Amino acid sequence: MSNPSDKALSLLGMCRKSGNLSCGHDASVGSIKSGKAKLCILSSDSSERLRKETAREIGFTGKDIKLIISPYTMNEIGQATGLKSALITVNDEGFSSALIKLLTKQEEE
Repeated sequence: MSNPSDKALSLLGMCRKSGNLSCGHDASVGSIKSGKAKLCILSSDSSERLRKETAREIGFTGKDIKLIISPYTMNEIGQATGLKSALITVNDEGFSSALIKLLTKQEEE
């Protein structure tokens, strides 16, 4: 009986170890602008300003980058990835699709 949130957090940790995660505002926005980002994840305790700014940056690219407000706090993301951050981007298609499935599955429950 494994919790989908445990799977998502451990997947974020693996993504970080493989070098496919950008953590923090500057790194994540850079990843969005360069077209590397496949998925943007905001912490549950991220500010409204950061959420709007991130959505705007994604809009500027014209690319279909999914933006998810996760059920995790900055601290929980930090424990999983080793970097405490309100904004992270996943820069790999495989990790991205797996995380989207896990995080949208959680929203439905």
